[in-house]
Amino acid sequence: MSPVETNTKYDRAENHYLNEIPDEKEMSIFDHLEELRWRIFYSLIAVGVGIIGCFIFVRPIVEALQVPAQGVKFLQLAPGEYFFVSIKVAGYSGLLVASPFIVYQILLFILPGLTRGERRLLVPVMVGSTLLFGVGLVFAYYALVPAALKFFINYGEDVVEQMWSIDKYFRFVLLLLFSTALAFQIPIIQVLLGLLGIVSSQTMISGWRYIILGSVVLGAVLTPSTDPMTQSLLAGAVLGLYFGGIGVVKMLGR
Repeated sequence: MSPVETNTKYDRAENHYLNEIPDEKEMSIFDHLEELRWRIFYSLIAVGVGIIGCFIFVRPIVEALQVPAQGVKFLQLAPGEYFFVSIKVAGYSGLLVASPFIVYQILLFILPGLTRGERRLLVPVMVGSTLLFGVGLVFAYYALVPAALKFFINYGEDVVEQMWSIDKYFRFVLLLLFSTALAFQIPIIQVLLGLLGIVSSQTMISGWRYIILGSVVLGAVLTPSTDPMTQSLLAGAVLGLYFGGIGVVKMLGR
């Protein structure tokens, strides 16, 4: 047998191995729905426990989120406003705390139907997505939120006294945090498109003009403020993530 035939036979065997579903078992649609119901139930319990735990310790969380607004006095403009703000902050924080368990439940649900090759792809994608989400939160907290607040404070410093509604402040901060974290998922989408053969790295880089325009629009849409500094920071981060994603796709040979 020639080396070419040997390599071809080896490649076929490897492809067959990667396309196999380990421990495959037949399940009816009702069994799948029942399993999905229990996965959702477990996830909701985790979210509930996370929200309750964060509500118990909501004061340190609120104080941490107030740090970027140095020198600003917060007002409660309606009875119970701070209480409802606390619930909102605990809800977002509880969902964030419970997200690893939710991802674990999603993995348990979809894993039995995946081939060995798909399983090799799934874990790095999930880990990368989680890391980028965390990096997005950190970037928004230490860069975007302070930049936006500094712009607004300096703009009206000599005209108005800085006293803000606590509800509107936290609505602004939480929206900016989570929208930025979601925007940081762009490289994950690129890697998936590249590995699935839908879009190549060459195609991604050929549309760089549209990406620059899209990043500016995305920065304007995702940023709850209207200041150019915050929009420029987010647009720059999106561009960096996109071209970084192209580099990863190219390294993967796609």
